[in-house]
Amino acid sequence: MVDGDGVGGGHLSVVRGCRIPLAELRWRFSRSGGPGGQHANTSDTRVEVMFDVAHSPSLAPGQRQRLLERLGPEVRAVASDERSQLRNRALALDRLGARLAGGLAVAAPRRATRPSRGSQRRRLEAKGRRAQTKRLRRPPDD
Repeated sequence: MVDGDGVGGGHLSVVRGCRIPLAELRWRFSRSGGPGGQHANTSDTRVEVMFDVAHSPSLAPGQRQRLLERLGPEVRAVASDERSQLRNRALALDRLGARLAGGLAVAAPRRATRPSRGSQRRRLEAKGRRAQTKRLRRPPDD
């Protein structure tokens, strides 16, 4: 989500407590693939946005470390879905924000649990049924 006027003075809100100024992002524009590429009046509608995680002053040290471990020193997002460069810019920003939010997410620690008495009983009953089936497949004893 972009906050501000969107003309270089805004911020990309990634998660609560992490806002990246749009001035820290690098943009690259190129022609999208597909039909019509030979037309004389083509426009550069493919958008690639890059964020330098390693040198960003807007990240806290813990956030920077987590992103470096999970996503690497530079995060990129590309959009060439639409015919409009403006819409592709918005899509690329959304994708970049989603990648950064996923990289910053902290997984809840797993708590060890024990199987319930009912699940243990059902497992043993299924195991007994399977053993009975295999016993019935054997040739009879002489």
